[in-house]
Amino acid sequence: MRLPKTPAPVKMAAVLVLGGLGLSACATRGYVDEQIAAVNTRITGAESKADAALQRADAAGAAANAAAADARNANQRLDALTPRVDSLEQQQATARRPRG
Repeated sequence: MRLPKTPAPVKMAAVLVLGGLGLSACATRGYVDEQIAAVNTRITGAESKADAALQRADAAGAAANAAAADARNANQRLDALTPRVDSLEQQQATARRPRG
């Protein structure tokens, strides 16, 4: 069994509709460039924020190291003073004992 012939205008309309649908999915170079530029802008902003956070973290680390060094120095000075304080306490305890 044979199908009837499709008139030429219907064929032409079908080709135009299918062609239009096929072309509508293609992105132009300008559109792609705009989208890439927008993404690059967001990436640059995120990199800037990350760099600033890293600088703050480095500064905090340096401050923590300085505080740790100060604490070590204070402990060393305290360790050096402990025998002196002990001897003074012994002298004071000896002086308070009642005589006789």
